[in-house]
Amino acid sequence: MTEEGGGAVGEEVPEELDPVRRAALARQLLRALRAHCAGSRAEPRGSLARGTADAYSDIDLLWVVPDGRFADCAAAVPGLLGTVRDVAFLRVDPELGNSRGRRLIFVDFAGLPLFWRLDLEIVAQSFAGLPGYDQDNPAARSDDWSRPASALANAVAAVKALLRGRPETARGLLERGFARIGAVDTLSGDWFADITRLAEAAAALEPARGPLAGRVVRLAADHRPELGRRG
Repeated sequence: MTEEGGGAVGEEVPEELDPVRRAALARQLLRALRAHCAGSRAEPRGSLARGTADAYSDIDLLWVVPDGRFADCAAAVPGLLGTVRDVAFLRVDPELGNSRGRRLIFVDFAGLPLFWRLDLEIVAQSFAGLPGYDQDNPAARSDDWSRPASALANAVAAVKALLRGRPETARGLLERGFARIGAVDTLSGDWFADITRLAEAAAALEPARGPLAGRVVRLAADHRPELGRRG
């Protein structure tokens, strides 16, 4: 799940969003992945690889592993990443949850900005040259998926879009977030209120997502002046 940068030129970046910290984390993650599986390769993708990342860009990594190690490498991800940084939340893209050769895992780390989510794609070597492998294969799909967690991811992405000066993108993300959890809602145009309402609705539907929802609301509150000015 790649993304482009696009923050305003000359924009002051908060210290906690220093890209140097994110780059250091990405290097640590890549070293851990490579060390875990002999014969594998791990590399950055998307805006980090292209050098176009801004302070809000997430961490996109690709891990290509030997075919015979795919299953155990995928299973090892939670513990493996935990050796680098405590994992606050992890979910697997349901479109590839049962794929025998490709997996997409989303990870939020404790104590780091929600913007810096890790999107880790794991691919068996034989399928590395086949973009989109298993994407539309019904047999690869898993039902183990949290709609509220997905809606919360949309809320974070909406904050990011607003900080990048993309209100229409933010509006679409919020509308899809509400739809994902079956909530009938009309956006008010008050970005902070809309994001907070989506987070609270997601937590109400699935209380286990309460801590993540709280982080989303705090994120929006921390950037509330920018949201209002750009929304």
